[in-house]
Amino acid sequence: MAGRFDPLTRTTSRGGHVAVPAGRRSPTQPPAGHSPTQAGAPQPPAGHSPTQAGAPQPPAGHAPTQVGPPQPPAPKRREWTPPAPLDLGLTLGPLRRGPSDPTFKVTPDGSVWRATLTPAGPATLRVVAVSGAGRVEAEAWGPGADWVLDSLPALLGAEDDAAGFTPRHRLVHASHRRRPGLRLTRTGLVLESLIPVILEQKVTVEEAYRAWRRLVRQYGEPAPGPAPGPTADLYVMPAPATWRRIPSWDWHAAGVDAKRSGTILRAARVAPRLEEAAAMAPADAARRLELVPGIGPWTSAETLQRSNGAPDAVTTGDLHLPGIIGFALAGNPDADDAEMLELLAPYAGHRHRAARLILLTGRTPPRRTPRMPRGDIGRL
Repeated sequence: MAGRFDPLTRTTSRGGHVAVPAGRRSPTQPPAGHSPTQAGAPQPPAGHSPTQAGAPQPPAGHAPTQVGPPQPPAPKRREWTPPAPLDLGLTLGPLRRGPSDPTFKVTPDGSVWRATLTPAGPATLRVVAVSGAGRVEAEAWGPGADWVLDSLPALLGAEDDAAGFTPRHRLVHASHRRRPGLRLTRTGLVLESLIPVILEQKVTVEEAYRAWRRLVRQYGEPAPGPAPGPTADLYVMPAPATWRRIPSWDWHAAGVDAKRSGTILRAARVAPRLEEAAAMAPADAARRLELVPGIGPWTSAETLQRSNGAPDAVTTGDLHLPGIIGFALAGNPDADDAEMLELLAPYAGHRHRAARLILLTGRTPPRRTPRMPRGDIGRL
């Protein structure tokens, strides 16, 4: 439903809008990664593999030689019924870092694919909302498959409680009414949200997305799952130890200056302590993150919105957000952080939710200055 109202703009993309086709998987269509069997065909007895009639049998004690390409690994599966309407694109959209994010993909069948590094190891997750069934089907591959399936409800907003949210402005009310499937995701993983946010400090999103793509593809590992197939170009982000081993010239080639790369290296050194923040209250989690030099309120808020599903983690110190909020709610495109927080005060406890709903309307002040120039220190 939300796709009918969300204009595809830079602002709505920041609000977490990702177009996901409606899932239309028929009951007879096999899950991804599995080969169909002919309907009505006789099945071999349990414990026996089918062989061609009249074909010679291998000697006892010898395994038959496989003919053709190897079969993809079988996924682990889970079905979950959300307690309320769910829009996969709006809920998981904030996890995508640009249209070519190597860790995130949407396929025409309505599936959202996500490669992630869990405490149990790499994993690939496929999620699809079954049209007309009111349920979500998920498949996972890799050592972290059980972890991502256990975390599926939280990832899809099951822990997001919007009961205390009451729109106080006509624009917010209309946006909220048009998007009943918006839920705030909670990944439970801090570093995978923190590193892309650090890359976005003080640069254009295009520069940050380019750096993320290059570093993940160069130092990450191919995502587990069926290949060839949708996971062929998915990658799992590097482990903390790998981030620490990236040489200075590769940071430079990716367009990442010493200040941002130094912050990432400091965060990677204390990664286990930072991951503990996923189980903390948002205020305590923000204090934990901001102990790392280079991580301030802007970076911690953008991270905790994803890792902790923090509904009140409003972003301050942003170049554009105060003007967007000020223009949308008060007609003031020159609003600063103080005025933005004053306008969002009626939404205390849900200021991030209110800000997302405003961003999703696509309403922005008229541009009066040139865009921030794109830079690429990798060319120097």
